[in-house]
Parts: sequence; structure tokens; C-alpha cells
Amino acid sequence: MKRGIWLVLAAVAILALTISGFAQSSDEAAVKGRIVIPPSSQGLVPGRVRTPLQVIIPDEGPNNPPAGAENPGSIACVYGVTPPTSGCPLTGAPVATGGSRAIAVVDYGNNSTLQADFNAFNSEYGLPAQTLQFICPPSCTPCPSSNGTGWDLETALDVEYEHAMAPNAQIFVAQFCNDPIGDGTETMAAAAVAASPYGGGEVSNSWTYNDGEGWCGSGDCELSYDSYFTTPTVVYFGAAGDSGLGPAYPSISPNVISAGGTRIRRNNGLFTGEEDCWNGSGGGISIYEPLPNYQLIVGNRTGPHRGTPDWAADASTSSPVAIYSTTGCGGWCAVGGTSVASPTLAGITNAAGSFANHTPSELQKTYNYYKNPGLYRQIFYDVTVGNNGAPAQLGWDECTGLGTPRKLTGF
Repeated sequence: MKRGIWLVLAAVAILALTISGFAQSSDEAAVKGRIVIPPSSQGLVPGRVRTPLQVIIPDEGPNNPPAGAENPGSIACVYGVTPPTSGCPLTGAPVATGGSRAIAVVDYGNNSTLQADFNAFNSEYGLPAQTLQFICPPSCTPCPSSNGTGWDLETALDVEYEHAMAPNAQIFVAQFCNDPIGDGTETMAAAAVAASPYGGGEVSNSWTYNDGEGWCGSGDCELSYDSYFTTPTVVYFGAAGDSGLGPAYPSISPNVISAGGTRIRRNNGLFTGEEDCWNGSGGGISIYEPLPNYQLIVGNRTGPHRGTPDWAADASTSSPVAIYSTTGCGGWCAVGGTSVASPTLAGITNAAGSFANHTPSELQKTYNYYKNPGLYRQIFYDVTVGNNGAPAQLGWDECTGLGTPRKLTGF
């Protein structure tokens, strides 16, 4: 079944929000500036594909990485991708050196400055250069411009933080011009590229459909799309959303690793070892998707249906990451939202090097850790503070899932 959903990308002025709108209200923002919601994230039309992305335009201007923003070295340190550095400082932590095979992102349109922006980001942080590979399907050619739509920011974020976690993985950008899965082309193209000739890899989808599980109109409709995420040797990720409690597609699919959001906690600039549930993080219990086998261990909390998220990573506008995008923010800015968590987790999984045959196998592995409390707490940081409409608690919850990575070899 095809969906006739067309993105309506107009010249909409970026909507400025107060920091109290989505950021942790009890925490002073790490980056001084104003939070804005790009057109791609406003989701004004039910059914529209949208990005769970929030942008901080720093008061200091776009010429340098925003002071106080997380970055490739600090994020790699927090999540155990690099050897531990005390306090995972915002300056001086080494960047990752691993990764292999391929990672693909699925994003709207073509950003004319993406490769140059990627080069500038890599140069700033001492990451290896790489030539991005692009896929514009015949149904789209030529792919429309994403400049100034918010999708340019999204794509910059995706490629920069996948590369930051797994710099030796080849990054592909699969560009859609209509509906990313309703067309039946773009996501499958990304998966095919990741699987061959590189031997497999990850696909990150930092977008959701607006209107929760009402996006498709019925359970039969939603379930019919789950097969789009079953390519062998490919592990799919999906952002859980940025509107608080409530499931979102494709994150809620049992064939996708759902990425929830946290806030990294620092004291005097140093990582405390703790994270909170970000109050904007999506997550929740499906009304359509049955409980997958790998989640039987948490069925007492989800009931007979699929629950999200599975894992989590930084997403808060109080601990945003620095990105570089010429068309999106005139250079350097900072971003939050589970659009950060999805590519970060995809890169972490790639860097771990223990590749699964498909998403359920990867999830079965990590949910099995839950059966052994000692091992579970070595592999994951169990987030127990914060609320997205459901409280973070011991073990799996509807804000951060199993928790956040701490030991790379577990993924």
C-alpha cells in the first residue's frame, strides 16, 4: 500500500521557543542562546514526516563551536566508545577511531553544502576526512533542495555524529522527496547500500510521522510497513520523538531500535557519570504492534504490546551537541532532540563491531543482559531520574528503555 503523503516545505519563519518549552526546566542551559524549532520539526499537518530536532542558536555567534556543547570527544567518552577520560571533559577528550562497514541515513532532499560542512566539522575535531556517498532514487531525480528547511540541519547532524562514533564506517545519505517509506524506495535503497558491497551496517531514521500511531489510520496499515525494516545484515534505528510520552513510527516497529533521549549531567563542566530522562523524549506502548519475543522480559511493564524506547542517548537541549551547517545555522550551532540519539546509537553499535544479522537479533542480545542484573549494569547505565509523562525507574521504562550505553563491547 502506498501512502500519498507529500511533504509541504514552505518558507516558514523559524519559530522561537522559550527554553522552558522543552529543556529541563530545573537545569541551567549549557549553551547560552535561544531554542528554535525548524520548519521540519513543527509538524503542523497530521501525517507529515517530521524531525525530532531542536536547535540552539548560540549568543556567541556561528564562528566557533558553542561553548558548553557536547562534541565528538565528550560523547564518545560518556558512552564508552573511547577509553575513559576522567570527567569526559568538553575539551581534550580523544575522539573515536573505530567503525567499519557502512551506516546510512534517510533524510529529505539534498543539502548543497553538506560535504563542505562535514569537512569543516571533521577538521575542527580531528576526525578523519571522508567523501559522503549519496543516493537519489530515480523517482526523485533530481532530489529537491533541503537548504533552509531544517532537513539540512538534520542531515548534517546525522552524518557528523555517526562519523564521530564510527569514523571508519562509510556514510551514505539516502535522500527522499516524498514519503520515506510510503514510496517503497528510499529506505530500502539505504538498506541495500549499507548491505552491499560493505557487508552490512546500520540505517538511522531521525524522523517520525506526526500524530503518533494515528499516522497510518489503522493497525493493519501500520503493521504492513514493518517489513520495510527487515533487510538482512542491516540494523535499523529510529528516533522516539520529542513531544514526550507517546509512541511514534517507525520507532515503534519491532524491527527498529527505538532511540529515547537523556540529559547528560555535569558538575563544573565534568560528567558526573549520571544521566536523566529528557522530558521531551518520546516513548510509550503501542496499540497495534504485538509484544516481540525480545521484550518478553519486560512484558510486565508493556503488557501484550511493543514498548519503546529500547535504548537511549543524549537528546536534551540542556546538553546539546555542536554541529556545523552553513545553510541551517550559518556555521556552528547546537542541537537537541532524539534526532541526536538515533545516529549516535547507530554509530556506537557500528563501532562495537559485533554485528547482528538484523534488528531483532541485536535487540535480543541487549534485552538478554536484563536477565543478569550484574551484567546489565555493566553494559547499561540505568536512568532512574526524570519524567517524559512516564517516570524513569529501575530497569526498562518508557523514557529511556534499558538505559544508555556504558560498555562498547555489549552492543
